[in-house]
Amino acid sequence: MAGSRFAEAEVRPDVGSDVGAHGGADSASGAGTDVGSSIRPPTAEEQQALNALAQFLATPPVGTPPEVLRVLTLMAGDPGAPLPPRVYFETVEQAPVAISITDDKADILYVNAAFEQLTGYSRDQLIGRNQSILSSNATPSSIYQQLWRTIQSKNTWKGILVNRTRDGGDYLAELIISPVLDAGGRIRFFLGMHRDVTREHRLEADLRAQKIRSEAVLNAAPVLVALLNAEGRVVLDNMEYKKLLGDLRGEEPVAELRRALIEQAGFDPLERVLHGDGFKDVEISLMLPGSSAPRWFSCSGVAVNESDASVRGYFGAADEGEHRLLLLANDVTARRREIDRAHLEHLRARLAEQQLSEGVREALAAASYQIEQPLNLIRAATTMFGDRDGEMGLFIEQLRQISAASERALATLHAALPNEAPEAGVMVNINELLRHVLELETDRLLAAGVVIDWQPAMQLPELSGHRNQLRSLFKYLIDNALQALHESRCAQRELRLATRTLDDSVEVVIQDNGPGLPAADRLKAFEPFFVGWRRRRGRAGMGLALAQEIVNQHGGTIEIDDAFQDGCRIKLVLSHAPSQE
Repeated sequence: MAGSRFAEAEVRPDVGSDVGAHGGADSASGAGTDVGSSIRPPTAEEQQALNALAQFLATPPVGTPPEVLRVLTLMAGDPGAPLPPRVYFETVEQAPVAISITDDKADILYVNAAFEQLTGYSRDQLIGRNQSILSSNATPSSIYQQLWRTIQSKNTWKGILVNRTRDGGDYLAELIISPVLDAGGRIRFFLGMHRDVTREHRLEADLRAQKIRSEAVLNAAPVLVALLNAEGRVVLDNMEYKKLLGDLRGEEPVAELRRALIEQAGFDPLERVLHGDGFKDVEISLMLPGSSAPRWFSCSGVAVNESDASVRGYFGAADEGEHRLLLLANDVTARRREIDRAHLEHLRARLAEQQLSEGVREALAAASYQIEQPLNLIRAATTMFGDRDGEMGLFIEQLRQISAASERALATLHAALPNEAPEAGVMVNINELLRHVLELETDRLLAAGVVIDWQPAMQLPELSGHRNQLRSLFKYLIDNALQALHESRCAQRELRLATRTLDDSVEVVIQDNGPGLPAADRLKAFEPFFVGWRRRRGRAGMGLALAQEIVNQHGGTIEIDDAFQDGCRIKLVLSHAPSQE
């Protein structure tokens, strides 16, 4: 059966593959093999026979059967026809595409010169042989079976087979096989045309391999990568992008990063790239759903100009390509946290040093003030009884010695006062300073089990002030509240902080649910050396006194709210303060 000839991979399946081997055309630009030069012109004998045939047809003998005349006319060509049969034959013979004609059993009847050149077989080696001569075991038998079913059903088959040349080399053949029917509609021949597409296959395979390698590199990169078109749509991304997409719960990372760059860096990355400019290492933060802390990204953008892919640009006269944005975002959250942690440690050390210095200075100043009072009495007594003799004179001399010693001690205390380094006045945000202090106190607050109720105003005016002094102010007050909560021994420890705007000033409220202060002590609490704690040991009583001093320097007020009875509520109002000279 003829079908079995195509179904067998070793015998007939290669009929389709052999019917159409690629001939000449190498590329779409017009380069091709010189097939026509290999076609010989008619020999002298052949030309003589053609001339004789033409003369015979010009004056045929009387009685020549019409059927014979028709056959001879077809052989020699009708002078009245637009193209004689010889031209058709020469066209097929010299065609740059490999062409073969087989009978209905796939035995080769004709091949053109391009077929010979492609397969390496001569015409004499192919005529009468079955197409399976070009068979390669690399083509699955199912392909041949499908090919045979198609052409046996009088349909054209088009596909790719692996063929083998005479020297044993394999090549990919793109085939078109069509059945040729007689007047009765029966299959008489098969016409096959095919071309070598091995080079195209290799290019496509290289392109696929390059794509796989590029995707592997992109997905292995620890940096978010996204390529955006001019409309801002993502045309390429990597695994880090998809991870962030999951963290954002379906929100496009590109939209969030673009919004953050506009709000925090002050420019639209897409608009910048459309002008041909890029950017590098711009840090922005994103608040992810369900996260208590922001994620930080270092963003860079590169302008990519893709070439024009339209048909009109094939020969190089292309229009200007589309600008695209290659966006890179490196997650630097861990580094920022380390920087913030180091900054907090540095800030904690500076505040501790500043508080120690201020405490010593305030304590010495207060001690000097305390010494001044009895010393003034001694001075007055010495002056009053300075002219007496006898025992009183001896007493007065002793008073003079005590006064002189006190003067020296007082001078020593004044000399021991630490120098106060001047701090320049800058514009400060009270909410930001309070947040810094809360971060410094986080460990103590957690260890004490304190619940923080932090209610900052959404917008506060910036004030001119001394940043370090204000941090110290808030730390004194929060430390004071923590000590009160510690002494209260209550199960639910709460600390509330709130800010609000008062004209061009800012009010800060720090409230705790500790034992509070008796009404009689609410003014004394701001005096030096006042200690209202049950455990007085180790307490200098200088915290609120120093807080009062800082508030005064910032043109503000501080008070303990008499109306609040469920603990202690301290209200302070801060306004602009000049820089210290």
